[in-house]
Amino acid sequence: MSGNIALLEAALAGARAENRAALIAYHPAGFPTVDGGIAAIRAAFDGGADVVEVGLPHSDPVLDGPVIQTADDIALRNGVRIADVLRTVHEAHAATGKPVLVMTYWNPVDRYGAERFAAELAEAGGAGCILPDLPVEESTAWRKAAEAHGLATVFVVAPSSRDERLAKITAAGSGFVYAASLMGVTGTRVSVGAQAADLVRRTRATTDLPVCVGLGVSNAEQAAEVAAFADGVIVGSAFVKRLLDHEGDLEAGLAAVRELAADLAAGVRKR
Repeated sequence: MSGNIALLEAALAGARAENRAALIAYHPAGFPTVDGGIAAIRAAFDGGADVVEVGLPHSDPVLDGPVIQTADDIALRNGVRIADVLRTVHEAHAATGKPVLVMTYWNPVDRYGAERFAAELAEAGGAGCILPDLPVEESTAWRKAAEAHGLATVFVVAPSSRDERLAKITAAGSGFVYAASLMGVTGTRVSVGAQAADLVRRTRATTDLPVCVGLGVSNAEQAAEVAAFADGVIVGSAFVKRLLDHEGDLEAGLAAVRELAADLAAGVRKR
């Protein structure tokens, strides 16, 4: 079975055809449990998310802020494995028919085997992989495997990236470009600022791929602000926080996730 890069591309193109940004939600697999995580992803889709990124929990998530670190720690203490991540992708996609990617640091994929991971992610119906810490120069083996299995390879660019570096990164990527709006770790912000708009402008000068902005968006107003200049708005910590705030009451947490997705979905339509 080949992966679903075409489904991802269609979702992003569909949002553009509606003259809006896509809403991309993030949720770590295994949090609060494997089944609970799958339910949370379905709730995000139900609320209006176009795409979901499934996080592969890591013991040293250096790019993630305290909210996602907390969720990762819970998932790891519960014994989450790559098989659970792939099951999460499969069940979330099968239930909704919508594109689901994996976001992961490179080390777990490297240990598992790039070809094996790509093959199993495609078999699960995954659309691709976001690899924030994999240098383009060291990505050839992964990109070859991903392409062979119909998967997108999404790289991350940052405000510190020079134009020449942006061109190199975007030339190697597929699906979309993940633009980190601020330097630092993930988490909600009071404002996403002008840095993100400038980064999107510079990135678009190097590629025709959609440019989606993450790190900091937590409400409809911020989603609308980013949607005015980006092709997609990526939200992670705000979704995870909804479940953490309702710890011990999954149904209330899922309702909060669904409500946030609907709020953000309205926001990306205000561009």
